[in-house]
Amino acid sequence: MADALVIEVTAGLDEPERCNQAFTVAAAAVAAGVPVDLWLSGEAAWLALPGRAAGLVLEHATPLPELIGLLLELGTVTVCTQSAARRSITPGDLIPGIAVAGAATYVERVLREGAQALVY
Repeated sequence: MADALVIEVTAGLDEPERCNQAFTVAAAAVAAGVPVDLWLSGEAAWLALPGRAAGLVLEHATPLPELIGLLLELGTVTVCTQSAARRSITPGDLIPGIAVAGAATYVERVLREGAQALVY
């Protein structure tokens, strides 16, 4: 069993089910006490902006803003530097608590002993 999860979400409002599944898995893991680093890249980067996550609505799914809140409370949420730059998203635009970091930080977290990476 993994001692930590690094979950990268590449889908956003363009693919709501895949996006929501990534957040649901991350939230379930962090609620179970597993350290979780959630990374938002590609279209998922938009979800780091205030109010954007509320646009993802799926039947039988926990609202995305609730999942983000749990992840910020018990884990970490990071936006990919390049994904943010391509969308003109700056650190000041983000939901408080969400960071921006690049590939070197992602690799460092994935290579931690006991970490498991998942990409959605």
